Amino acid sequence: MQASPGFRLESDSLGTVEVPENAYWGVHTKRALDNFPIAKRPISVYPDFVRALAQVKQACARANVEVGALSAEKGRWIDEACTRIIQGARHEEFVVGVIQGGAGTSTNMNANEVITNVALEIAGYDKGRYDILHPIDDVNRSQSTNDTYPTAIKVGLAFSLRHLTLELRLLQESFSHKSDEFTNVLKVGRTQLQDAVPMTLGQEFHGFATTLGEDYDRLMETLTLLAEVNLGATAIGTGITADPGYAAAAVRHLSEITGLNIQSAPDLIESTSDAGAFMSFSGSLKRSAIKLSKICNDLRLLSSGPQAGFGEINLPPMQAGSSIMPGKVNPVIPEAVSQVAYAIAGNDVAITMAAEGGQLQLNAFEPVIAHSLFQGLAWMTQACWTLRVNCIDGITANEDRLEAMVASSVGVITALIPFIGYTEAAKIAKVALSTGHPVADLVVAAGLMTREAVTEQLQPSKLSGMDAAAPVPVTDLKAEPSE
Repeated sequence: MQASPGFRLESDSLGTVEVPENAYWGVHTKRALDNFPIAKRPISVYPDFVRALAQVKQACARANVEVGALSAEKGRWIDEACTRIIQGARHEEFVVGVIQGGAGTSTNMNANEVITNVALEIAGYDKGRYDILHPIDDVNRSQSTNDTYPTAIKVGLAFSLRHLTLELRLLQESFSHKSDEFTNVLKVGRTQLQDAVPMTLGQEFHGFATTLGEDYDRLMETLTLLAEVNLGATAIGTGITADPGYAAAAVRHLSEITGLNIQSAPDLIESTSDAGAFMSFSGSLKRSAIKLSKICNDLRLLSSGPQAGFGEINLPPMQAGSSIMPGKVNPVIPEAVSQVAYAIAGNDVAITMAAEGGQLQLNAFEPVIAHSLFQGLAWMTQACWTLRVNCIDGITANEDRLEAMVASSVGVITALIPFIGYTEAAKIAKVALSTGHPVADLVVAAGLMTREAVTEQLQPSKLSGMDAAAPVPVTDLKAEPSE
């Protein structure tokens, strides 16, 4: 068989195929491209995953040289090829689709072939000279897709998680700055969408910052799950085809290469078939996404209107909101972030089903797990960025409107209960609701407290709970009997 112009011939156990002459991938990748035209998204869309694949292969090559399973010369070629890929070279050659059958074999072979051909180029040989360096016999030595692929997923997720947690921390700081800015801006709190007791806008934004900080901590805790790998397990966890000293060496080299505290799983057979770590990671990511969406719901409510809604805060106007209604501006940034959260929640269901679908000694559905997690991390990272830069940093408070709402709110009567009692407070509240008269005026008119005492207790620091001083006894606050 003669290759067509611009192509080279490569063979596997199924036969011979043509591969583009300039491609760094080979026959196994070509078959995957033909078999899985599904997602129309190559694995290269997740650069942290590609780097992780190269880091795993580099660690394996070093371990093979160490135990005498690979020559120092071949090890050196593979090592340099992996270094180049880790630094960003040839990522466009990782072309297999993110959704694929075969438990990730196509991805593993894509990596083997690209690394081999980059290494051959380094050594001065043409692409496809597998008689000099072989994708399986050399680059994949002592390995199986079943241990290298899930290990690379975990390493890649750990690096993608760093990008997310950085943005999450910056977003938390943005909310904290707004909390400081709105420290003395009093507003009406709400429970079940009904008026409740007063608080400050600063306290509300501080709560947003606190919840993001909690999610930062929970996400960082998942690094421990990602650090436990089954590298060296080969096909099903028995380590078949690998030197007895290989597994420990490979894990040690991977830890050094990545800077992560990589540990070998205590039971490699269990680790090879179990996807529990991915479910736990997905659960933490979903928790963070859903809580962020809840914050976005609050921002949309607080900024609603602006004339016929809450209108308490102003979100930065980012684009015209309607093709028919002039002047309308919508909360597009919080809306986009919530959609990311919905996608992550959906992905969590897919990951759960994929984890359940594993059978016996292997889970064949790790490709969709990997895609779902990497996509969720990427989207969540960008969502945090755009929420911070295009929304939170530019929020302003409608202080006059907030002040007016507090002044007319019956909820402030709650702050006076320690001084006038619940029964009297309930009577005042009923009158205030029916007449629209301010609570403070009604309390003074009823002779329950002096004007000075009411003013003191209804100042922002006390209403919001920021002043922790003990209440003054009721007898000291009542108005003097009129003559």
